[in-house]
Amino acid sequence: MKFYSILFLAFLSITSCKKKDAPKDMGPKTFPVVQVETKNLTAYQSFPASIQGKTNNDVRAKIQGYITQVLVAEGQRVTKGQPLFRLETNVLSENAAAAKSGISAAQANISASQANVSAAQASVNAAQVEVNKLKPLVEKNIISNVQLQTAMADLAKANAQLQQAKAGKLQAEASKSQAQANYKGVVANVDYSIIRAPISGTVGKLPLKVGSLVGPSDATPLTTVSDTSEIYAYFTMNEKEYFDFLENSEGATISEKLKNLPMVDLELANGSAYGEKGRIETVTGQVDPQTGTIQFKVKFPNANKLLSNGNSGVIKLPKNYDNVLVIPEASTYEEQGLVYVYKVQKDSAVNSVIKLQDRVNNYAIIKSGLKKGDKIIASGFTGLKSGTKIKEQPMKMDEMVESIKPIF
Repeated sequence: MKFYSILFLAFLSITSCKKKDAPKDMGPKTFPVVQVETKNLTAYQSFPASIQGKTNNDVRAKIQGYITQVLVAEGQRVTKGQPLFRLETNVLSENAAAAKSGISAAQANISASQANVSAAQASVNAAQVEVNKLKPLVEKNIISNVQLQTAMADLAKANAQLQQAKAGKLQAEASKSQAQANYKGVVANVDYSIIRAPISGTVGKLPLKVGSLVGPSDATPLTTVSDTSEIYAYFTMNEKEYFDFLENSEGATISEKLKNLPMVDLELANGSAYGEKGRIETVTGQVDPQTGTIQFKVKFPNANKLLSNGNSGVIKLPKNYDNVLVIPEASTYEEQGLVYVYKVQKDSAVNSVIKLQDRVNNYAIIKSGLKKGDKIIASGFTGLKSGTKIKEQPMKMDEMVESIKPIF
């Protein structure tokens, strides 16, 4: 009996220890909870863009010659017609002087030819007088017909000499016209030795220096003058993006769709926003066979000349969502291609499938599966099982979203 008493006491002692070591039930775990709200959000599609001036004119030499002066600097503002370069003109000046002398010589030939014409005309007149005097005398048989025939031969000879003199004058006049044309061409070449700005704008790179031989067939232009009072940003979409753009834009035609598009933003190369908004003006509508893309052109004002030809940036095409259901993007999770949230039903968390329309600025835009006012677990639900009892800790959605946005 004593042995059984000891054994019973030992059993009670062990049972007592197990009861003391058993964990206490702390009740439901607390989770942060937010309510589904409606908001107005703007999403942006970003496309790398290249920037060009409104007009870009290559400057080339119209004649061949050596650069003797570079009259502008890179980045300088110039006006149409302003001299940019001077070419060597010694030979051109000599040619112009020779051409001018040619005009003077041709004029002297014309004067001499005119004198010949006048002399020949006088001879014709004199011969005609002699013929006219002899005709009545021959008719009255006062003189023989031989004298009249001689006078008429002299008249024919004088007329031939007159025609020859007139032809000489025409030839002299033609020579003068040719000399004048040559002179104009040489003078034009002298003018072309001063290379001027084709438009008002900004001077680009100056790859050639004094002493360089240039000509009209050169592959590299002397420089480029760009009108940057307005600039164009060019970006491309692939075919999928383009067809999505067509489907989601209002209007029956391309021109109507472009007209209804909102103004777009331009992000500069340093990440800052350009101070002016632009409008998409044109779209090629044809797929580039080499790149498989469609090109868009956006027009931006550039009154302060902040942007220049050759800059780069990012076009941000806005898409507005008005009065849409939203939840924090961090409140969702995915399994096997489906998107879930933990919806709060009574005092339990129940995982529910939802469909999203988009994700914007750390918000998830709800397409279906939730309604305004529904409560969901905001975060910290790793390991949570559907149907688990929870304790709610309400929090504001905006505060949660702002807390997870990157600082930098």
